[in-house]
Amino acid sequence: MAICVRSILWASPRSLTVAALLPAFALSQQTKPAAARAPIVQPGAPGQKSKTLSPATVRTPSRTPAEADVSFMQGMIHHHAQAVEMVDLLRTRGESRELQAFGERIAISQTDEIKFMKQWLEERGKPVTMAHSHMDHAAGMDHAAMAAMPLMPGMLTKEQMDALAKAKGPEFDRLFLTGMIQHHTGALVMVQDLFDTPGAGQDAVLYDFATDIDNTQRAEIDIMRGMLKEKP
Repeated sequence: MAICVRSILWASPRSLTVAALLPAFALSQQTKPAAARAPIVQPGAPGQKSKTLSPATVRTPSRTPAEADVSFMQGMIHHHAQAVEMVDLLRTRGESRELQAFGERIAISQTDEIKFMKQWLEERGKPVTMAHSHMDHAAGMDHAAMAAMPLMPGMLTKEQMDALAKAKGPEFDRLFLTGMIQHHTGALVMVQDLFDTPGAGQDAVLYDFATDIDNTQRAEIDIMRGMLKEKP
Protein backbone atom coordinates (compact mmCIF):
# COMPACT_ATOMS: atom_id res chain seq x y z
CA MET A 1 0.00 0.00 0.00
CA ALA A 2 1.49 3.35 -1.03
CA ILE A 3 1.37 6.39 1.21
CA CYS A 4 0.68 9.63 -0.68
CA VAL A 5 2.00 13.09 0.30
CA ARG A 6 -0.75 15.24 -1.09
CA SER A 7 -2.95 15.54 -4.12
CA ILE A 8 -4.45 18.73 -5.50
CA LEU A 9 -7.29 18.62 -7.98
CA TRP A 10 -7.63 21.87 -9.87
CA ALA A 11 -10.86 23.83 -9.88
CA SER A 12 -13.14 24.17 -12.86
CA PRO A 13 -14.43 27.69 -13.60
CA ARG A 14 -17.63 26.97 -11.65
CA SER A 15 -16.53 24.57 -8.99
CA LEU A 16 -13.54 23.85 -6.81
CA THR A 17 -12.28 20.55 -5.56
CA VAL A 18 -9.14 20.48 -3.49
CA ALA A 19 -7.89 17.30 -1.97
CA ALA A 20 -4.97 17.98 0.32
CA LEU A 21 -4.25 14.52 1.61
CA LEU A 22 -2.18 13.79 4.66
CA PRO A 23 1.54 14.21 3.91
CA ALA A 24 3.46 11.01 3.60
CA PHE A 25 6.66 11.85 5.29
CA ALA A 26 5.55 9.81 8.35
CA LEU A 27 8.07 7.15 9.19
CA SER A 28 7.53 3.42 8.71
CA GLN A 29 7.03 1.29 11.77
CA GLN A 30 10.35 0.41 13.34
CA THR A 31 9.22 -3.08 14.22
CA LYS A 32 8.80 -4.11 10.59
CA PRO A 33 11.70 -5.32 8.44
CA ALA A 34 12.74 -3.01 5.59
CA ALA A 35 11.24 -5.32 2.96
CA ALA A 36 7.83 -5.17 4.59
CA ARG A 37 7.61 -1.40 4.79
CA ALA A 38 5.16 0.30 2.49
CA PRO A 39 6.73 2.51 -0.20
CA ILE A 40 6.36 6.24 0.26
CA VAL A 41 5.12 8.01 -2.87
CA GLN A 42 5.63 11.75 -3.21
CA PRO A 43 3.55 13.43 -5.93
CA GLY A 44 5.49 15.96 -7.95
CA ALA A 45 4.50 19.53 -8.66
CA PRO A 46 1.44 20.01 -10.90
CA GLY A 47 2.23 18.39 -14.24
CA GLN A 48 5.22 16.45 -12.89
CA LYS A 49 5.52 12.72 -12.20
CA SER A 50 5.44 11.26 -8.71
CA LYS A 51 8.50 9.60 -7.23
CA THR A 52 9.03 6.87 -4.67
CA LEU A 53 11.19 7.67 -1.65
CA SER A 54 13.36 4.83 -0.36
CA PRO A 55 13.03 3.83 3.32
CA ALA A 56 16.69 4.75 3.86
CA THR A 57 16.12 8.26 2.50
CA VAL A 58 13.06 8.80 4.64
CA ARG A 59 14.30 7.35 7.89
CA THR A 60 17.96 8.17 8.25
CA PRO A 61 19.22 11.72 8.75
CA SER A 62 22.43 12.03 6.74
CA ARG A 63 24.07 14.36 9.27
CA THR A 64 23.38 16.72 12.10
CA PRO A 65 20.86 19.26 10.74
CA ALA A 66 21.96 22.81 10.12
CA GLU A 67 20.75 25.44 12.55
CA ALA A 68 18.70 27.00 9.73
CA ASP A 69 16.98 23.63 9.13
CA VAL A 70 15.96 23.40 12.77
CA SER A 71 14.78 27.02 12.86
CA PHE A 72 12.75 26.47 9.68
CA MET A 73 10.91 23.48 11.13
CA GLN A 74 10.29 25.16 14.48
CA GLY A 75 9.10 28.34 12.78
CA MET A 76 6.86 26.47 10.35
CA ILE A 77 5.18 24.64 13.25
CA HIS A 78 4.32 28.06 14.69
CA HIS A 79 3.25 29.30 11.23
CA HIS A 80 1.00 26.30 10.55
CA ALA A 81 -0.60 26.61 14.00
CA GLN A 82 -2.03 30.00 13.10
CA ALA A 83 -3.50 28.66 9.85
CA VAL A 84 -5.25 25.93 11.85
CA GLU A 85 -6.58 28.60 14.23
CA MET A 86 -7.92 30.60 11.27
CA VAL A 87 -9.81 27.55 10.02
CA ASP A 88 -11.25 27.06 13.51
CA LEU A 89 -12.85 30.51 13.13
CA LEU A 90 -13.98 29.70 9.58
CA ARG A 91 -16.08 26.77 10.82
CA THR A 92 -18.43 29.01 12.79
CA ARG A 93 -18.12 32.42 11.17
CA GLY A 94 -17.77 31.79 7.44
CA GLU A 95 -20.66 31.76 4.98
CA SER A 96 -19.33 30.02 1.87
CA ARG A 97 -19.55 26.23 2.02
CA GLU A 98 -16.98 26.03 -0.76
CA LEU A 99 -14.56 28.06 1.33
CA GLN A 100 -15.29 26.00 4.44
CA ALA A 101 -14.49 22.79 2.55
CA PHE A 102 -11.28 24.35 1.26
CA GLY A 103 -10.34 25.49 4.76
CA GLU A 104 -10.90 22.01 6.19
CA ARG A 105 -8.40 20.59 3.75
CA ILE A 106 -5.85 23.21 4.77
CA ALA A 107 -6.41 22.33 8.44
CA ILE A 108 -6.10 18.59 7.81
CA SER A 109 -2.87 18.86 5.83
CA GLN A 110 -1.22 21.43 8.08
CA THR A 111 -2.16 19.59 11.28
CA ASP A 112 -0.53 16.46 9.89
CA GLU A 113 2.48 18.46 8.77
CA ILE A 114 2.87 19.80 12.31
CA LYS A 115 3.06 16.21 13.52
CA PHE A 116 5.66 15.39 10.89
CA MET A 117 7.79 18.43 11.73
CA LYS A 118 7.72 17.58 15.43
CA GLN A 119 8.81 14.03 14.63
CA TRP A 120 11.62 15.27 12.35
CA LEU A 121 12.95 17.49 15.15
CA GLU A 122 12.59 14.86 17.87
CA GLU A 123 14.47 12.25 15.82
CA ARG A 124 17.36 14.65 15.52
CA GLY A 125 17.34 15.51 19.21
CA LYS A 126 16.09 19.05 18.69
CA PRO A 127 13.32 20.90 20.57
CA VAL A 128 10.03 21.06 18.69
CA THR A 129 9.43 24.72 19.48
CA MET A 130 11.47 27.88 19.51
CA ALA A 131 12.96 29.16 22.74
CA HIS A 132 10.57 30.43 25.44
CA SER A 133 7.51 28.76 23.90
CA HIS A 134 5.45 25.63 24.42
CA MET A 135 3.06 23.50 22.40
CA ASP A 136 -0.22 22.70 24.09
CA HIS A 137 -1.56 20.22 21.54
CA ALA A 138 -0.47 18.59 18.31
CA ALA A 139 -2.50 20.86 16.05
CA GLY A 140 -1.29 24.18 17.43
CA MET A 141 -0.76 26.54 20.32
CA ASP A 142 -3.01 28.50 22.62
CA HIS A 143 -3.34 32.29 22.30
CA ALA A 144 -0.84 33.02 25.09
CA ALA A 145 1.85 30.85 23.51
CA MET A 146 1.18 32.32 20.07
CA ALA A 147 1.48 35.87 21.44
CA ALA A 148 4.77 35.06 23.17
CA MET A 149 6.44 33.91 19.95
CA PRO A 150 7.75 36.12 17.14
CA LEU A 151 5.62 36.34 14.02
CA MET A 152 6.93 34.35 11.09
CA PRO A 153 6.70 35.92 7.59
CA GLY A 154 3.09 36.37 6.48
CA MET A 155 1.53 35.58 9.84
CA LEU A 156 -1.44 37.73 10.79
CA THR A 157 -0.91 40.28 13.52
CA LYS A 158 -2.99 40.28 16.69
CA GLU A 159 -5.07 43.10 15.23
CA GLN A 160 -5.74 41.12 12.06
CA MET A 161 -6.69 38.02 14.03
CA ASP A 162 -8.99 40.10 16.25
CA ALA A 163 -10.70 41.57 13.18
CA LEU A 164 -11.13 38.08 11.73
CA ALA A 165 -12.63 36.79 14.99
CA LYS A 166 -15.17 39.64 15.04
CA ALA A 167 -16.25 39.33 11.40
CA LYS A 168 -19.01 37.07 10.14
CA GLY A 169 -20.56 35.97 6.87
CA PRO A 170 -19.29 37.46 3.59
CA GLU A 171 -17.00 39.90 5.42
CA PHE A 172 -15.36 37.01 7.28
CA ASP A 173 -14.90 35.07 4.04
CA ARG A 174 -13.18 38.06 2.44
CA LEU A 175 -10.87 38.60 5.43
CA PHE A 176 -10.10 34.89 5.62
CA LEU A 177 -9.09 34.73 1.96
CA THR A 178 -6.93 37.86 2.07
CA GLY A 179 -5.41 36.73 5.36
CA MET A 180 -4.66 33.19 4.19
CA ILE A 181 -3.14 34.46 0.94
CA GLN A 182 -0.87 36.66 3.07
CA HIS A 183 -0.15 33.68 5.32
CA HIS A 184 0.68 31.31 2.46
CA THR A 185 2.88 33.94 0.81
CA GLY A 186 4.87 34.14 4.03
CA ALA A 187 5.43 30.38 3.93
CA LEU A 188 6.92 30.76 0.45
CA VAL A 189 9.30 33.40 1.85
CA MET A 190 10.33 30.99 4.62
CA VAL A 191 11.10 28.25 2.10
CA GLN A 192 13.08 30.63 -0.08
CA ASP A 193 15.03 31.92 2.93
CA LEU A 194 15.87 28.33 3.86
CA PHE A 195 17.20 27.49 0.41
CA ASP A 196 19.11 30.78 0.23
CA THR A 197 20.99 29.98 3.46
CA PRO A 198 24.41 28.39 2.79
CA GLY A 199 24.56 24.82 4.08
CA ALA A 200 20.81 24.63 4.82
CA GLY A 201 18.23 22.37 3.19
CA GLN A 202 20.71 19.54 2.59
CA ASP A 203 18.67 16.98 4.55
CA ALA A 204 16.85 15.01 1.83
CA VAL A 205 13.61 14.66 3.78
CA LEU A 206 13.51 18.33 4.74
CA TYR A 207 14.29 19.39 1.17
CA ASP A 208 11.39 17.35 -0.23
CA PHE A 209 9.08 18.56 2.53
CA ALA A 210 9.92 22.25 2.01
CA THR A 211 9.58 21.88 -1.76
CA ASP A 212 6.19 20.25 -1.29
CA ILE A 213 5.07 23.16 0.92
CA ASP A 214 6.18 25.60 -1.78
CA ASN A 215 4.36 23.76 -4.59
CA THR A 216 1.17 23.25 -2.61
CA GLN A 217 0.86 26.73 -1.17
CA ARG A 218 1.53 28.37 -4.55
CA ALA A 219 -1.34 26.32 -5.96
CA GLU A 220 -3.61 27.20 -3.04
CA ILE A 221 -2.79 30.91 -3.40
CA ASP A 222 -3.98 30.78 -7.02
CA ILE A 223 -7.18 29.05 -5.93
CA MET A 224 -7.86 31.59 -3.19
CA ARG A 225 -7.21 34.52 -5.53
CA GLY A 226 -9.80 33.04 -7.88
CA MET A 227 -12.28 32.67 -5.03
CA LEU A 228 -11.61 36.23 -3.91
CA LYS A 229 -12.40 37.58 -7.38
CA GLU A 230 -15.85 35.99 -7.14
CA LYS A 231 -16.61 37.90 -3.95
CA PRO A 232 -18.72 41.07 -4.34
